[in-house]
Amino acid sequence: MLPASLAIDFCGLKLDSPIVLLSGCVGFGEEYTRVEGFSNRDAGAIVLKGTTREPRLGNPPHRVYETPMGMLNAIGLQNPGVEHVVSTILPSLDFTETRFIANVCGSTIEDYIEVTRRFDDSPIDAIEVNISCPNIKEGGVQFGNYPQMSGRVTAACRAATKKPLIVKLSPNQTDIRDNARHCIEAGADALAVINTVTGMAIDVHTRRPVIGNVQGGLSGPAIKPIALLKVHQVYEVARQHNVPIIGQGGITSVNDALEFLIAGATTVGVGTALFYDPLVCKKINDGIAAYLTKHSMKSVSELIGTSTGHPSPALSASA
Repeated sequence: MLPASLAIDFCGLKLDSPIVLLSGCVGFGEEYTRVEGFSNRDAGAIVLKGTTREPRLGNPPHRVYETPMGMLNAIGLQNPGVEHVVSTILPSLDFTETRFIANVCGSTIEDYIEVTRRFDDSPIDAIEVNISCPNIKEGGVQFGNYPQMSGRVTAACRAATKKPLIVKLSPNQTDIRDNARHCIEAGADALAVINTVTGMAIDVHTRRPVIGNVQGGLSGPAIKPIALLKVHQVYEVARQHNVPIIGQGGITSVNDALEFLIAGATTVGVGTALFYDPLVCKKINDGIAAYLTKHSMKSVSELIGTSTGHPSPALSASA
């Protein structure tokens, strides 16, 4: 019997693995080349750091804070600006090893248009539109929490590029299904579900917020149940339009990844886990392959969206 294939088709792009390294966790793709034992081939795609029209210094410190089972971050989209990324950073990346996805951010719709247009005229494989960043005061999360506004931003970016367009959805909204519907109707080729959950921390000695921006995005295992439910909900809408999902939020193990695939994700995003286990991707890939073989499946695609939506008999019996 031939080994199960981890390759997956995502928006017409062939990925060697269903794992996607998430924006903000691997810089612009070059940092992890310095980690011994890590290979870009362990990931089907790498999402570059959020990029804006002009350079940004980001938020004042503190910008990262460890929490139980997670991490708060409020980097504030620090980046050198799209022109530098396209002209200097992209030429240094090896596009033969994996797929690279740009992450587009902005404070206005015009910003999104200009950054998207610049990446469209580059070798980047796809573009992710970040309409849900919870740690900048202007734009960002405001765009992602209102379906009509999300649709407007998506439509504007769609008109600026012919590359695959992925929209990153916020969990900090009333109905993520409605938002997903608006983005798909506006031209999104795929959805990333979810961005971080808004949170904060307080220093009890100073009685002040720990994060310089007051609020930040919570990531890591603490948000996995939230993210999994959101993927399950969005899949109800996405499958009607044959739109794939990057499922993300607290994935640290093969079982986590399998849950997201079963819930309806086509690919799975790994982020915070990389900070304490840079080689976790290989372990997850090996585990997925073993699971597929055990269940007589030939490819990852056979697993996607196979959840019945009902509790397992074991859990029902013990309830």
